[in-house]
Amino acid sequence: MEFSCKTQVLTAAIMNVALAVAPKSGLSAIEGILVVAKNDKVTLTGYNLELGITTDIDATIAIDGEIVIPSKLLSDIVRKTSSEEISLKSNDRYMIEIDGGSSHFTILGMSPLEFPELPGMSDTNTVSINQGLLRSMINQTLFSISTSDAKPIHTGALFVIEHGTITVVAVDGFRLALRKEKANISENFRFVVPGKTLSELLKLLTEDQDVDIQISKKHIMFRIKDCCVLSRLLEGDFLDYNAAIPKDCKSTVTVSTRALISSIERTSLLISEKLKNPLRVNFGDESIHMSCSTPMGKASDECTATLDGATLEMGFNNKYFMDALKNADTDMVCLQMNGPLSPMKVVPIDGDNFLFLVLPMRLKSE
Repeated sequence: MEFSCKTQVLTAAIMNVALAVAPKSGLSAIEGILVVAKNDKVTLTGYNLELGITTDIDATIAIDGEIVIPSKLLSDIVRKTSSEEISLKSNDRYMIEIDGGSSHFTILGMSPLEFPELPGMSDTNTVSINQGLLRSMINQTLFSISTSDAKPIHTGALFVIEHGTITVVAVDGFRLALRKEKANISENFRFVVPGKTLSELLKLLTEDQDVDIQISKKHIMFRIKDCCVLSRLLEGDFLDYNAAIPKDCKSTVTVSTRALISSIERTSLLISEKLKNPLRVNFGDESIHMSCSTPMGKASDECTATLDGATLEMGFNNKYFMDALKNADTDMVCLQMNGPLSPMKVVPIDGDNFLFLVLPMRLKSE
């Protein structure tokens, strides 16, 4: 194999596929990047057996071929090369020569036969979504994806596409995040994408173009320009989120999102990983008063709000409360409650494009 290309283009391609490279593995090949030179294109692939990313770049190819190159070493060499052009050449013994200006490296690669084959896609459904919209929907639900393996299905986000609407739902046992948008899609289906895949996908999505999504029974592929992201889907019974969302509401509070976040942040200065006392929140007629008490001391704060319904006092995990507010993309939010031990809903004042559910904590009497 022998080719040359723009250093900057190759650097960007390596950064993209490296998101799917295993940092440490018993299979050394998946710690590397598969490089294939053919038909005036160089294709780079990273695959950690769960997530695979491929990307194509333009190159001047002298000899077709393929080889696996250690990912970190290749990235470091190319990224630190000072010349605008870089060339790679390998022989039958998998020795690789990399030239960039005054720099010359000879490193050892691996046989492409050691690199696992990416799963094939068959019987697929295909939809197209604006990248900016998909990025927004993932961003506003990713924080609620479970990091515990107690229920593996909840380590991913549920995508429900039906009746021309896309709904993304994430739950972790303490909170729920739901994001909904209209879409020009006639098909109806649902699938669960691993949270790790969505985290890496966010790094590749931009704002201006559509992303084509192919869904098969066990895998999903996102096509973004010259880049493809292939992931397994999670299998199992996802939470019936409609049944988990309270239907009744006895108290509705309208408040500035930023003002409430600031109040929570100030009151939470005494709460730490070792001192996880609940945030005591009183929803009054004209304000929200919050306080906390830990072995370090006491803190309190309040912000202006409007209450419709009964006053009440609730306890919350300060981080969960704040995460919901920070992922609301509106200046004002509505907090809907049905009692001190019922989950609190965080929703927009107008519309229904997001809903965050936060479970309360029991308060000890002062």
